[in-house]
Amino acid sequence: MNMTYGTALVTGASSGIGKAFAQELARRGHDLTIVARDAERLDALAERLRDDHAVTVEVCRADLADAGDVARVAKRIGSDPRLDRVVNCAGLWVAGPALGGETDRYAPLMAVNVVALQTLTLAAAAAFAARGRGGIINISSAVVMAPDRFHAVYVAGKAYVLALTEALQSEVAGTGVRLQAVLPGFTKTELFDRAGADVSAIPDEMKMDPSLLVEAALAGYDAGETVTIPSLPDLADWEAFLAARAALEPNLSHDHPASRYRLAETV
Repeated sequence: MNMTYGTALVTGASSGIGKAFAQELARRGHDLTIVARDAERLDALAERLRDDHAVTVEVCRADLADAGDVARVAKRIGSDPRLDRVVNCAGLWVAGPALGGETDRYAPLMAVNVVALQTLTLAAAAAFAARGRGGIINISSAVVMAPDRFHAVYVAGKAYVLALTEALQSEVAGTGVRLQAVLPGFTKTELFDRAGADVSAIPDEMKMDPSLLVEAALAGYDAGETVTIPSLPDLADWEAFLAARAALEPNLSHDHPASRYRLAETV
């Protein structure tokens, strides 16, 4: 086992962002537990990472839309003292508008994007807090900053990921545990093909390669960011957003409604 770094567990590791995280973490010297549905792809990736980086790679085949498989992965996180990083990359997407769409596809989407991520995040936070160290990286999406322009159910799920990450970071303060939400824009992965979506109309300059995305995400993590938007050129824009949000806080809860909502007095 690598003695410099702990073991990172990466979900959705068979392709896309998850695979890129597994590759970069292995390059950095982390041992890995890689999780996805496609055991054949996982086995091939594990063999390549072992050969290229001389790290230990364990394969965990799991369907994160299945509650039993999620529970099994969560138990592994809680019981493996080598783990000090969990990267939640597994995700589904649905193309088209929410109304009139194939609503039977929303349940597995929310099961993977929200329920599984929440379960694994809380399992990792509890385990890492007890160990006094650890990091959790959750893949949200830049669409949460423009919710009126994308599929409502997908956006809602990714907004939950961002809120969970920010709120839980406050809870684990002082425990040695860190959380990060990554908000990618369009990324060159299989996600869109699997959803049957044609994204050819999206300009190439708006689509990031997963390897570049992961480099930026880990740079943000190393810099101590709780929220990383890989495409955002000026960090001051995000800081201004946080400042505007903070300015609302003193007036979010009073014992009376704002004057503009009061009924006009009758004569």
